[in-house]
Amino acid sequence: MPPPKFAAPTVPAPTPFRAWWMAARPATLFVAVVPVIVGAALAWREAAALDWRVVLVALAAAVFIQIGTNLFNDVGDFERGADGADRLGPPRPTSLGWLSPADVRRAAATSFGLAMVLGAWLVSVGGWPIFVIGIASVVAGVAYTGGPKPIAYSATGEIFVFLFFGLVATGGSYYLQTGGVTWPVITAGAMLGALAAAVLVVNNYRDIESDRRAGKITLAVRIGRPASRVEFALLVAVPFAMLPLFGRAVGLGWPLFLPLATAPFAAWLIRDLARAPVGVALNGVLKRTAVLEFLFGMLLAAALAV
Repeated sequence: MPPPKFAAPTVPAPTPFRAWWMAARPATLFVAVVPVIVGAALAWREAAALDWRVVLVALAAAVFIQIGTNLFNDVGDFERGADGADRLGPPRPTSLGWLSPADVRRAAATSFGLAMVLGAWLVSVGGWPIFVIGIASVVAGVAYTGGPKPIAYSATGEIFVFLFFGLVATGGSYYLQTGGVTWPVITAGAMLGALAAAVLVVNNYRDIESDRRAGKITLAVRIGRPASRVEFALLVAVPFAMLPLFGRAVGLGWPLFLPLATAPFAAWLIRDLARAPVGVALNGVLKRTAVLEFLFGMLLAAALAV
């Protein structure tokens, strides 16, 4: 098989710092940070105490894992020929020749290594369950676009995101503070995981044609655009349907209206995905979906802290 070729540049080459910044995809870091904050906020509400050292180290570890995953995704998609000249999403530095694949791989390994160093201290706090979570998160980050059967090239991407950016991250953060897991934290993780998965749905919805040509058989490729719009609507709506159950479980009164206030924004996004033409306009829908996840999660954390 011939080596992959760089895609034809469509934008001027940025500065090296800007290229690395784009490869790290900072806008996606919210998806990694929010569940850690919500898990800690729920622990604070139930225990009236919080170890801020643990919160900060867990946040840093989550960010490094996400950056490593993004970098590995950048080089992985390039090597598999998934980021061609017909790409509708944001420019990818490796495929455009702005960064060398070897450098990006080293940076990804460094980011994962830093996460594991921080994770070693978290293991000393939380024990073997945190060790399992840390190893599984790093392995999943590499397997997302690496190995013989990458997660991103299958119909299981939404499940991966729901688990790791919802249940695992929220539950792990809570466990580090309390030493246990409860139904409320599982519910909170499910709400955040659904919104994080909705972000991926928009990404895959936008890229159906190019993914199909590259052999990237995502769930969107399998079920098509109409069904993907239904999937997106369900993932965005379910967290709001779960809010009353969650509020009752943790004894939230009026603060529950804080995350509920983002419901009109969610409805707007469902309408936008249905109306937006297939093309670069969907990048805006993707960004706004990530903003919804961030706002919902942070307002949920604020409601728990009141």
